[in-house]
Amino acid sequence: MSRQKEEPVFNRVEERRTSKGMSRQQLADTVGVHYQTIGYLERGEYSPSLILALKIAKALDTEIPELFSIKPFKKGT
Repeated sequence: MSRQKEEPVFNRVEERRTSKGMSRQQLADTVGVHYQTIGYLERGEYSPSLILALKIAKALDTEIPELFSIKPFKKGT
């Protein structure tokens, strides 16, 4: 049985985090993960669980569709 390749999850976490003046460490501490997890997520190397996505959205005071998508975000929006 072969495993299908996981579809990428695109995100704007870094953009929103930096606009709030938060470091990766601060966001990680707020949502209860290691700061490297935030880095992996921002680089698209990691897809968050639903609970982590919800925690990040809350921490950044942003709605999920503004942070995560299965389609690439349009530039400048």
